[in-house]
Amino acid sequence: MTKALTPAGERILTVASALFYDRGIRAVGVDLIADEAGTTKKTLYDRFGSKDGLVMHYLQRRFERWCSFVLDYLEPLPVGSERILGVYDALAAWMRDNHRGCGFVNAFAEYGGTDHPALDVIRSEKEWTRALFERLATEAGLASPHELSVRLSLIHEGAVVMSTAGARDDAVQVARDVATRLVHENT
Repeated sequence: MTKALTPAGERILTVASALFYDRGIRAVGVDLIADEAGTTKKTLYDRFGSKDGLVMHYLQRRFERWCSFVLDYLEPLPVGSERILGVYDALAAWMRDNHRGCGFVNAFAEYGGTDHPALDVIRSEKEWTRALFERLATEAGLASPHELSVRLSLIHEGAVVMSTAGARDDAVQVARDVATRLVHENT
């Protein structure tokens, strides 16, 4: 969990998060972030140490928000296939406010092939989603929950990419339909 920030730190992180998501991490400089946040570069560096430190906060906060969003969405749903498929419904709701798709995939496009510490957060988010499917499949008593979780998470990721880069408005619904068949095959 990200630690509490000062009000200036929160403004910087809020502004940076929007800019990083909308324009790309490398395309956004610290001068723009400080200016948009109504602060100075010195304050940014005092709070985050570096742009990389700010990037790490951005990704970690996004990860925490995604996890909370999905878990809150699933909480009222009964254990079983409805809860598993609810992950796709949560994704559809999340995507309404995330027009550029997955912030982690976008960050990977910028940092993949490097040793940037952001890769650990990116991979953790992908593993969390896969592990969530495995936990839900196990709770539902489905056969081969690990194998099923890999398939469900691949379909989930594909839906995000196809809904943005593939310009398919129905991508998440198609993914949910495919997932429904997989879940029923494993009951």
